[in-house]
Amino acid sequence: MYGPYDASYLRTSAPVTHTQSPAVTGTSVVAVKFKDGVVIAADNLGMLSCFQVAAFTKHDRFLASYGSLARFTDVKRLRVFDGTTVIGFGGDVSDMQYIDRLLNSLDVKENYASPGHTLNAKNLHTYLSKILYKRRSDFNPLWNHILVAGFDGDDKPFLSSADLLGTTFSSPTLATGFGADLAQPLLRKLIPDESVVDSVTKEQAIVALKECMQVLYYRDARSMDEFSMAVITKDGVELKENEKLEKQSWAFAETIKGYGAQAV
Repeated sequence: MYGPYDASYLRTSAPVTHTQSPAVTGTSVVAVKFKDGVVIAADNLGMLSCFQVAAFTKHDRFLASYGSLARFTDVKRLRVFDGTTVIGFGGDVSDMQYIDRLLNSLDVKENYASPGHTLNAKNLHTYLSKILYKRRSDFNPLWNHILVAGFDGDDKPFLSSADLLGTTFSSPTLATGFGADLAQPLLRKLIPDESVVDSVTKEQAIVALKECMQVLYYRDARSMDEFSMAVITKDGVELKENEKLEKQSWAFAETIKGYGAQAV
């Protein structure tokens, strides 16, 4: 009825371009080692950037003032790989979904190629860091900062980071986004260096991460009080995706005196 599809009108003489400002993003991912594994957490909020919002509502003064919109409140940013490793994603959600598809393909390939064997967290971190560095070298980066948590080849707790430039580093406590400023000081009180990891219990690690998520909820405008948390041990991965902060309240705000005239 309409004839063959003709996409020639879509062709332009413009150069090929790549994403320079991600539209929908996730914020902090926080993780900490303990003597038997790793705990990792991330909130469930996906933000719509001010640039994307302005395209639709450029006259909205609220958006112009705050620069972001809490559009998606059910974005799960922890990905379990083969029941042994958890990857936490900060940054662009669409690039996170692309990496998730890569991980699905890798999981299928590994299970067919070598039954009974799987990539550990250290292997997976190396693979992802090479992907990120390659895309950065092509001037088409994946706009993500990821944390990989699990065990290395010696069955020791493993936690490492990789960002959109392919830069990698490891530490007993790691955080992305505002978590690097707000959560890391709290975690370093618990674990100042690698030597004390063996003295930290799972319960202590979970309490510390919940405290970090509460601080981020209060202090980071791109955060919320619902989050996902995974505990990785040699027995597997325990993932809870709809956790909610307890006893969080803004009642203390009534006692804060700010700018302008104050009635005492």
